[in-house]
This record gives sequence, structure tokens and C-alpha cells, in this order.
Amino acid sequence: MKMGKVEFCHLLQIIALFLCLSGMNQAEPSRSRSKPYFQSGRTRTKRSWVWNQFFVLEEYMGTDPLYVGKLHSDVDKGDGSIKYILSGEGASSIFIIDENTGDIHATKRLDREEQAYYTLRAQALDRLTNKPVEPESEFVIKIQDINDNEPKFLDGPYTAGVPEMSPVGTSVVQVTATDADDPTYGNSARVVYSILQGQPYFSVEPKTGVIKTALPNMDREAKDQYLLVIQAKDMVGQNGGLSGTTSVTVTLTDVNDNPPRFPRRSYQYNVPESLPVASVVARIKAADADVGPNAEMEYKIVDGDGLGVFKISVDKDTQEGIITIQKELDFEAKTSYTLRIEAANMHVDPRFLSLGPFNDMTTVKIIVEDVDEPPMFTSRLYSMVVSEAAKVGTIIGTVAAHDPDASNSPVRYSIDRNTDLERYFNIDANSGVITTAKSLDRETNAVHNITVLAMESQNPAQIGRGYVAITILDINDNAPEFAMEYETTVCENAQPGQVIQKISAIDKDDPPNGHQFYFSLTAEAANNHNFTLQDNKDNTATVLTRRNGFRRQEQSVFYLPIFIVDSGSPSLSSTNTLTIRVCDCDADGIAQTCNAEAYILPAGLSTGALIAILACVLTLLVLVLLIVTMRRRKKEPLIFDEERDIRENIVRYDDEGGGEEDTEAFDMAALRNLNIIRDTKTRRDVTPEIQFLSRPTFKSIPDNVIFREFIWERLKEADVDPCAPPYDSLQTYAFEGNGSVAESLSSLDSISSNSDQNYDYLSDWGPRFKRLADMYGTGPDCLYS
Repeated sequence: MKMGKVEFCHLLQIIALFLCLSGMNQAEPSRSRSKPYFQSGRTRTKRSWVWNQFFVLEEYMGTDPLYVGKLHSDVDKGDGSIKYILSGEGASSIFIIDENTGDIHATKRLDREEQAYYTLRAQALDRLTNKPVEPESEFVIKIQDINDNEPKFLDGPYTAGVPEMSPVGTSVVQVTATDADDPTYGNSARVVYSILQGQPYFSVEPKTGVIKTALPNMDREAKDQYLLVIQAKDMVGQNGGLSGTTSVTVTLTDVNDNPPRFPRRSYQYNVPESLPVASVVARIKAADADVGPNAEMEYKIVDGDGLGVFKISVDKDTQEGIITIQKELDFEAKTSYTLRIEAANMHVDPRFLSLGPFNDMTTVKIIVEDVDEPPMFTSRLYSMVVSEAAKVGTIIGTVAAHDPDASNSPVRYSIDRNTDLERYFNIDANSGVITTAKSLDRETNAVHNITVLAMESQNPAQIGRGYVAITILDINDNAPEFAMEYETTVCENAQPGQVIQKISAIDKDDPPNGHQFYFSLTAEAANNHNFTLQDNKDNTATVLTRRNGFRRQEQSVFYLPIFIVDSGSPSLSSTNTLTIRVCDCDADGIAQTCNAEAYILPAGLSTGALIAILACVLTLLVLVLLIVTMRRRKKEPLIFDEERDIRENIVRYDDEGGGEEDTEAFDMAALRNLNIIRDTKTRRDVTPEIQFLSRPTFKSIPDNVIFREFIWERLKEADVDPCAPPYDSLQTYAFEGNGSVAESLSSLDSISSNSDQNYDYLSDWGPRFKRLADMYGTGPDCLYS
């Protein structure tokens, strides 16, 4: 018969219980074989009742209280005069005692893992006097352990890593299981380890739980992760022991055991010759099964005819070799390039050199494709010079461009007018000769930078650009002049030969050897008695006085013409006038006042000055009157209305009426009644018309007066009503007069009757109704009579 695990455990508990009870029976107290009891500082005495340590089995599953042991005193004669009491841990709640026999029982299931022992105190009392017949004694009840706890991995599940290609016996990780059973009693807490899953790759030490590699040369590239199941079993692994399991995930970490290898021995790429410099031509990659730093590579061009034209670099993210252009490609010069490229690992592990070599070679052929290129100029920048005196049509220089393609298409030239807005230059479309189209002025623009376009005749979309810098050479075409506007003064107390001004000149021209100016007085001023001029020979001149005794009352301003000549070929000259004012100066020669009028004002103003002042005053008055008039016109309304202030606003309501049948939303009487005739208004912004005497007036109609009074009453009510709409709003009043004087002009009544309508009264309404009177009247002047 095969016994199950549960039944086997129950059998073990019964056997342990039997052994425990047998030991407790031997531990019952004996009056005759008691051991001596010693107490410090006292004489040796013999104890009346003693007992050994009691044991009770944990996890008792029976229905009756579990017998623990028996207490008995030498004084107890068996006549019931002695009673036993129990106190301490668990007394009465867990442990009970028969006060007559001294038998101790456990009433609850005990767990050693919760509490391993209980300390209690026992005492024998005289039943009649209730006095102790023996001293109180203390004893211990120990809980006897059974194997009721399986081993547990408190730190599981585990993860660990070990380098690939590790030798057999390399330690991976240590696992530890704990058993809550008593390690000092039996084998309940003695654990051994075994591996249930993960063989034959890994093994575990039975006693220590250290996991080790069991196979050599485990390759991460073949399998990089393993799941192990480790078992811990108590009872030293014997049958009937309890067990627990945990999982261990072992990852093989990478080592550099795979050299890089190109998937192909040669590559070929086609690139257009127009590809710009630094453009990517191709990407190549050597395969490496390793990862991380072990897969990092470097590429280099070791041979070929494109060493100076191409370069290769590595993409750190993808470990690809990137081939880029270093120089411009030209199909007409070279149609293909061949490169020998090497890829090598950057971090080589010496332990695996036997698996190498850790580099590889491949060949890359680059085919240059022909494209239709724009014309190319023989020079990127042309420098030309021309004199500003050159006539229209003068040849300045020539540019040249050619089609670099094999077809060598003819080229036509033109000037980009965005760079020559004033159209100073022309270019011959066929020869590229640049000529002047306008007169040039160096002083306006010394250098002209123009762009010349070269287009293929067969494909005008292909345009090349050349740049021309035209420098304008200077000629002496500008006369010298004063360098600035001088404000020259001379003191009334100036002495002869005193310097009053130093002058210089400028010239817009730019001679190669610099300017040289010559100063002198004109022939008319050479013999004047007031001032003289001295040329300093350094492009400056000095003005000096010839006499003293200048007086503002006699002459307040002097004009001195100065003749300036440059050193050009031919030389140019100009006459510049220096204005000199006579001033009153202080002792240091600093001018204080230069106005001659200060002496004239006491004599009175001249007639012309008075007329000018009066004219200014009148002009100001006219302007003020105009401004006041315009403001008053803006403030006054366009229509005279003394009775009512009209403010026109648009009031918008977000609702919709019910049409003509809706008589509740709005009162339409005010719109339908046309007999309310207002007083005649005159507009300020138009000329009043002549009113015809025959036009009737309706101010005498009683209805009009009643209607006006009704409106004014409602207006006053609205003004004082706080709940009324705003002042600028439309007020609708349900009031209607007696009817129009002209009565109805509708022809509906005439249609409903057979009699002819008489419209002769229209002629009494004045000139405005004359047209209607002529159309509908019956008199001899009828239009169609």
C-alpha cells in the first residue's frame, strides 16, 4: 500500500506523541528519589516534591485535552486534603490542572514557532486552611517540535548573470532557504539543495546553495538566458521531508568572442557628380554578433584611388561606416573610384584571440554618374577697372564660361539686373565682352559688383554665375571747396595781423598722390584794407586782420572771397565766400554779442517791420476765428429741432417677431399712421430751398397737437422711470390720430367700386404733386387728353 504525504505526516505525529508521553511518565515526581535542592545561604534540606521539565507535542490535532504531566507532593496522603493550583504563562487559558490529582492538560493546539516554552508556578495548598503546605515551585513546559514548516527562500526569486564562455564550476549566485522548525531538535531544520530545472547547464551545491556552471563554452549568441528551479528540502533530504522551491534567472553577459565580418566582399554605389561636398555616398556595416562595447568598431580606408576624395567615419549609434565626399566629383575627369575598407573591433579580449582575426576587409566601388551641369566660368571672381571719364560703349573686360559636359553646348551671357539696377553696363551675349552703358561717376559709386549669368543654349535652365568687381578710376572732375561752413567773427578791438580764422578745403576726387590745395584772395579782394589771407602750404590757410577799429554801427558783416585751386591735371578751382561778423568781445577776445540791431532799436522800428508784425497778428486772429467756427459747427446738429433731441442708435434684440400677423410684440400703429406732420426742419449743411406758398401746412390740425402732447407725456414718464429703456432707444406708442388730410392714396377703394375716382384735388397740393395731378387729373390739361 502506498501512503500519501498527509497520512505519513499524521503517522509521524502519533509516533512523536508516543515517545513524548513515555518520557513524561518517567519524569513524574518521586517522593523517595528526590534530588537535593540547594539554596544559597541556607542549610541543605530535602524538598518534599520535585519534578523534571515537562514536554508537550506541538500541533496536537486531537479532540480531547492533551495530557502534559502530573504533579504530586509527599504531603498528599491521597485523602483529598491537598489541592493543587497552577499559575504563570498560559495557566487556565492553555494549561489546566486537576486540583485533586495534579494532572496537567493542554486545552489548545500549540505552535512552537509562536512560543517555544511556557514558565509556570505550582503550589500545594491545604484544602481546609487554604494555606500552602509546600513552597511554591517554578517549572517549564517546553513545546516539542515536529516537522511542520517547509523551507522558504525569503530572497527569491533570484536573478544573476555570468559571462558567456565561462569555464565549468564558475560561481553564479548563492541561494538560501530558511526553516522555521527547531534546528536543535532532530533534522526538521536541516536543509539540502537540489536543482529541478536547469540541467545540464548549471548545478547547485547541496549544503551551501551555491549555483555553478556545469557546461563549458555556453554561447550568449546561441542562448542568452536560462530559467533554473532550485529546491530546498528539510530532514536532510530524506523521504518525508518538506520542501520549497525558488526560480533563478541566469543571463549570460556578453564577451567579445565574435569578430566583425562584412556580409559581402564588395559593394557598388552610383552617385551623381553634382553631389555636394560632405554628402553621404553610402553606408556599410560589418556584422558583429556581440553587443555593447564589444560590438564597437572603427572603419578606415586602407587602399584605393579615392583616398583624398572620400572619407569614412563611424555612426556611434548604429556602428555603420559612413562614406562621405571630401572633394567635388567630376564625371569628365574620373568616372569611378575603388576603395578598400577595413572594419575592426575597438575592444579586443585577449582570451579569445584564437577566434579571430577581429577585423575584416571589403571593397567599395563608386560609379560617378554624369549630370547636365551649368556652365562654369574660368574664374569665380573677375576684377576690372575703368575710368569714370570713359564714354558709353567703352570695353571694360571679358568673361568666359564653358559647358563642362561632354556635349560642350554653346553659352550665352547676360547681366543679373538685380546687381546692376541703374544699368551702367552691358555684356555681349556671345562673346562675354562687358561695356559701359552710362556715364560713370566714381564719387557716386567707386566699385560696382555685378553678377554675370551664363546659360546653355540647348538647356537655358542650366545657369552658371560669375562675379565681376568693376573699380572706377578717378579723374579730376570736382573743384575744391571749404571743408565746413565757417562762422567767423572779428572783435571790434582786434589789432592788425590778428588771426581770426583757419580754413581748410576738401575735394571729392581721390588723386593717387593725395590732395594739394592752394589758397588766395580773388583779384577783387586782394587789395581790401580789412583782411588778408596767408597760405600755410599744408592744405590750410589763415585769415588775418589788416587794421583795427571795426565798429558794428558802421558795418556788421564782411564778405571775403577766397580762391582755392587743387593740384589735379588739369587743375580745378572754386571761389568760396567767408562771412565775417563784427562782434563785441570781452577782455579775453571772446565774442559777447554780434547783433547790430542792438544800436538801432532805440531809434524805433522800421515801417516794413511794423507791417510784417501786423500781418502776423491778423493771420493768427483769422486762424483762431476759423477754429472756433468749425468747432461750433461740429457741436450744433444739422437739423434745427427745438423740441426734441434726436439720438440715433441701433438697438439689437435677439428675438424674432411673428410677421404682420403678430400684433403683440410691437405696435405698428406709429409706422402705419402717416398723418403726423412734423415742423419744417432746415439743415445747416445745405442751402434752404424756397418754400412754395401753395404747399399746405398742417400745424393747425388738432390731431397733431394731441399727438405731440401724448408723446411729451410718455417721454417725461420714460425719463423718470428707472426701469425704462435707455435714453437713446426707440419708444413705441400705441396712439393713432384721426387720419391724413390727404386721406389714402391707395387705389384699392377705386377697384372695389364702379365709379371713377376724382383726382383733381392733387393739383391743390403744390408743385411736388403736379406729376400725379397731370397723370390722374380729368381737366383739359390732362396728359393724354
